[in-house]
Amino acid sequence: MAVSLGIPRVLPTAGVPERGGLTDRYGRVATDLRLSLTDKCNLRCTYCMPADGMDWLPRAQLLTAGEITRLVGIAVDTLGVVELRLTGGEPLIRPDLEDVVAGVRGRHPDLPISLTTNGVGLDRRAASLRDAGLSRINISLDTLCPETFAALSRRNLLERTLAGIAAADAAGLSPVKINAVLMRGVNEDEAGELAAWCLARGYELRFIEQMPLDADHGWRRDTMVTAAQIRAHLERDFALTPHPAKRDGAPAERYTAVARRDPAVHGTLGIIASVTEPFCADCKRTRLTADGKVRSCLFSHEEVDLLHLLRGGADDEQLAQRWRQAMWVKPLAHGTESPGTEGLDASGYVQPDRSMSAIGG
Repeated sequence: MAVSLGIPRVLPTAGVPERGGLTDRYGRVATDLRLSLTDKCNLRCTYCMPADGMDWLPRAQLLTAGEITRLVGIAVDTLGVVELRLTGGEPLIRPDLEDVVAGVRGRHPDLPISLTTNGVGLDRRAASLRDAGLSRINISLDTLCPETFAALSRRNLLERTLAGIAAADAAGLSPVKINAVLMRGVNEDEAGELAAWCLARGYELRFIEQMPLDADHGWRRDTMVTAAQIRAHLERDFALTPHPAKRDGAPAERYTAVARRDPAVHGTLGIIASVTEPFCADCKRTRLTADGKVRSCLFSHEEVDLLHLLRGGADDEQLAQRWRQAMWVKPLAHGTESPGTEGLDASGYVQPDRSMSAIGG
């Protein structure tokens, strides 16, 4: 069933394919599934969550490990999904995370399964997640300064995140990718330091523009650190050249980086510019929230409920067709239907009700 948030109660059926993959009206095909496991998190990052006061989903409304295995099976076997990313909230909060990974891996031996996490507690679970079948990992790290980490995350847990990163590397969950959000006046001058730290250790760093998905609804385009500004910060310390590999719908624009002072420090960096340099035309992602709602776009105001249908006794083909219907109405671009959009702006974009932690990154 469709939920509120602006989507009609009756989904369109005209033109929606009755077989094949997750195609939309503009010819894009979603093959990358981002599946959230929880809306809860043990950090309170300022660009994502308020200091307190969040209303969490009841446990009974969350997808179970078995339901996740079934829905991923439909996505892969029927709808053509070829890659899975498990997200949150913070997925490590789920005590059954290894069971979730193992259930999917047992059914899909060759499916790439990655995890996005803040790394807190990963030092104790990296090896068990690898053994369960996890392929690789993305870990959020916005700063190497303990005081700045505490200010951004409202928790004094930098050392635990660093321990999680080291454990993921030791467990072979490679390539280890690091995600960083630069905030004006907070950590924007740390771009070069973060890049050097990651490159020296063989990690792939991704800078992500701050997105208008914070629970406080305080985002403003004119105060965010843009992709152009991130490049300018990096070019003080690194020579950047476009990466030769094709982007192929990936969210990150990749660069080969060579340190100006020490060419031995080199590798690949990326910038995810969802706001100022959107890549909607090549988007290949479909999303499931922790309570089983399909979102065709991270910035969407529309959700379609698969969990209610699943628990109501629907068969796999009925679930697959509802998923096709949900993706068929995916907008051309986030915030506008204009093909010439130059990204989100503070005046024309309306932020969705759910914050990033409740949507799944």
